[in-house]
Amino acid sequence: MPIIVPFETISDLFTNLKKKYVGNNKAAFHHKLDPNGSYEPVYWDQVAEDVHAMAAYMFEKGIEHGDRVAILSENRYEWVVVDLAIQILGAINVSLYTTLPPSQCEYILQDSESKLFFVSTGIQLKKAVEVFDNCEHLKQVVAFDVPKVEKFMDPDHVTLFEDVLEEGAKLYPKHKEAIEKRAGKVKPEDISTLIYTSGTTGKPKGAMLTHNNIVSNVKAATQHIYWDDKDRLLSFLPLCHSFERTGGYYAIISCGAEIYYAESVDTVSKNMPEVKPTVMISVPRLFEKIYNLIVKSVEDGSDTKKKIFNWAVEVGRKYSDGKRGFVSVQKVIADKLVFDKLKQRTGGEIRLFVAGGAALPPDIDMFFRCAGLTILQGYGLTETSPVMAANKPGKEVVGVVGQVIPGVTVGIQDLNTGKIVAEISGEDYPTELTSEAGEILCKGPNVMKGYWKNEEATKEMIDDDGWLHTGDVGRFVDGNLQITDRIKHMIVNAGGKNIYPGPIEDMFKSSKWIDQLVVVGEAQNFMAALIVPDFDAIKKYARDNGIENGTIENLIQQEEILNLYKKEMRSFSKDLASHEKIRDFRLLPNEFTVETGEITPTLKVKRRVIAEKYADQIADIFKDDKG
Repeated sequence: MPIIVPFETISDLFTNLKKKYVGNNKAAFHHKLDPNGSYEPVYWDQVAEDVHAMAAYMFEKGIEHGDRVAILSENRYEWVVVDLAIQILGAINVSLYTTLPPSQCEYILQDSESKLFFVSTGIQLKKAVEVFDNCEHLKQVVAFDVPKVEKFMDPDHVTLFEDVLEEGAKLYPKHKEAIEKRAGKVKPEDISTLIYTSGTTGKPKGAMLTHNNIVSNVKAATQHIYWDDKDRLLSFLPLCHSFERTGGYYAIISCGAEIYYAESVDTVSKNMPEVKPTVMISVPRLFEKIYNLIVKSVEDGSDTKKKIFNWAVEVGRKYSDGKRGFVSVQKVIADKLVFDKLKQRTGGEIRLFVAGGAALPPDIDMFFRCAGLTILQGYGLTETSPVMAANKPGKEVVGVVGQVIPGVTVGIQDLNTGKIVAEISGEDYPTELTSEAGEILCKGPNVMKGYWKNEEATKEMIDDDGWLHTGDVGRFVDGNLQITDRIKHMIVNAGGKNIYPGPIEDMFKSSKWIDQLVVVGEAQNFMAALIVPDFDAIKKYARDNGIENGTIENLIQQEEILNLYKKEMRSFSKDLASHEKIRDFRLLPNEFTVETGEITPTLKVKRRVIAEKYADQIADIFKDDKG
């Protein structure tokens, strides 16, 4: 369904949705007020009232057109209220990940010169209080929740969200005309948000996304992927990231669909059956976890259960390949015996998943297709607002990120000559085009204005011809974009061969013994891996086989456990070129997490951090290699 109201800015989007829905008993958002309770709807009447009150409060506090207002919060209704108030005032939303330490919060607040700072829980408020005095432009901190620690409620510069709304509601009649005038003056070329790249190296850079950047991407995405006012989305990816912001927020409400907020990232599996979403936007990690749980369950079952599962997967594969007749009858049986249970875990009403942020391993993509659950894999960057390409419903191809979306142009640049060897625009689609691999470039209205106060970084990203350089390697395959890896991730071995670790790592994600794996081997004679085992799997194996283990640290040093992984490495490596094969590894006792710094908030591996943190283990792998 196309967008249901006209809009050229996010300010227009709110204003016109408000006109359409206020007074019509239409819900916009749903949230839980009590963890043990059920989801409560928030109707557009309430949304409009709260946004107006928040805008009036900000106006009274002197927030001008172009001023920055920061938010440090998990996905929740309050986040939306603050954002929409920012948008109608022509101010700029500065989004922070909740996993950031106080020092990085302080850097972003100072760099953006934010004037107001909205935070969610007591944990986030503590960060705000800690850095407040060092942020000269910051006037006020607003806390969504009442903190348990009273000392954080400094009366001089901390107030509560509910008090702000109450004060704003009283101020709104006074400022109503001025706010409406301000909302009407917001232009497409105005900056809507600064999204600071979490970055695997160096200080974060603030990508300046204009209203037009985001709106053009919303309109293109809603032409490319169908959803309508009957859809329900369960939101859990961070709203401070452009993928969820554009796809799981603005695009959803622009079609009249409703958004349910997961209680947390950890409760998604619990919330899915409660919400019964019809669409979900996710990263591959969710599908990997679901797949591995299912595989473990099958492996732990009887031989009969394994045979039924394998038969059902094969039937699903034939059915997804277009075979019908007797296969259709078999598919009904396969669904009842195997796949319906999986669908119930997702709430039973999923129409489609949209995946981005990282590569989706083909084996896992194919499994979900066999189960009758569609995953539309897409691709983009924060700096492209974010979508550049995505699979279309009914035209999904495993192993690619789909077709270039309307209004966007994608080019492939030869890594050696710098020449653009292939180019596709979303309006004129050559479905037969196949190209050599090179760096992926992008042009279009979705390309950011640049990096905030950082012309040097902007020039490095966007060349004189207007091409944004993604740093990703890819090619076109029958008109579809396929991602190979990151240029910066490329490993050059001792023999000078270029090795991209991403596809190798993706292969191992379907292993029941492996939770996380990072390939290493820069300037070495062979490739190796740092492996975070699936701790539950090896604990169970130890119990079943009478292995004395004690701690995880002891368990991963047991010869029988190490032999499991040696066998796994040989099994998966047989399909790799000789210079890509994993010939050694080290098992690690701790998971890579955002909190410990090895992965970004969007779950991308920070290779440099891992290389530094595990330098001793890597050195030990290669110490006896003489070439």
